[in-house]
Amino acid sequence: MSSAEKIAAADLANLSVVRYPDPRLREVCTPLEVVDEAVGVLAERMLEVMFADRGVGLAAAQVGVTVRLLVASPSFDEGDRIVLVNPRIVAEDGWEEMEEGCLSFPQIFCKIKRRKIVTIEALDLAGQPIREDLEGFAARVVQHEMDHLDGRLLVDRMGQLAKLAHRQALKQLEADFVGG
Repeated sequence: MSSAEKIAAADLANLSVVRYPDPRLREVCTPLEVVDEAVGVLAERMLEVMFADRGVGLAAAQVGVTVRLLVASPSFDEGDRIVLVNPRIVAEDGWEEMEEGCLSFPQIFCKIKRRKIVTIEALDLAGQPIREDLEGFAARVVQHEMDHLDGRLLVDRMGQLAKLAHRQALKQLEADFVGG
């Protein structure tokens, strides 16, 4: 299915965050062939869902649309919006370990080691190439969302102790999904 077909098939009026272990979270997302009005509408709806759920980042796969699109607001300020179409990391530097959570894994937080500084190339909502240098928390948020675009989840980055500590919560998410 093309990226345009995936967006057209989505119920944009009723988007909500999908939770682990929904199989869409494991999909490698399809690059967007064109950046059109439908992509802009999806991005706007994703921002609304992200802010409503008190998140600082959201990948399209997290609302069940498996295309390479992410939104973020590291400061959780409506005026601070990042929208990246087909993003890729072109440079990185340093390491930093910090606690992370994920809207697809509610109430689960663990320390994750990520690059401290990243340079991202992507398209904006006008379809124009952009290059962003991100540092600290903003870099972390975008890297987390880019993991989702590649089907990589918070649980994949957890160490053994974190997996043990969150075993019950993970099993409950799995049980809730099967029962849903």
